[in-house]
Amino acid sequence: MSFRRRRSNRVRPFTFTGGRTRSRHPLMVQTLVSTSEPGQDPPGTLMPESINIYKLCRETRSLAEVLAELNIPLGVTQVLVSDLAEQDLVYIHPTITGSSPSENQVLERALRGLERLFQ
Repeated sequence: MSFRRRRSNRVRPFTFTGGRTRSRHPLMVQTLVSTSEPGQDPPGTLMPESINIYKLCRETRSLAEVLAELNIPLGVTQVLVSDLAEQDLVYIHPTITGSSPSENQVLERALRGLERLFQ
């Protein structure tokens, strides 16, 4: 089988977002996301990738954890999570910004945890 044939069978990740590369919500890798109603099944009208995100977020997870589990680009994940939030299917928890010393310490711990996650 030729390289061209194999390459054409793959779906480009940005087709999941209709070519959109920016989310409506400010989402960072440490942003926590959870489903609005954990016991509820995802709507059948969602794309498979969005269903996977919904199922993963039945337990509160960081965007980094979702990325690591699904293996799709950050920008695509941000758009899909944002779309789920717009439909009130997931809750985006407030994210610390690192503007105070104590928040910086939390961000440093989160960074160390992410480094361990991707090793």
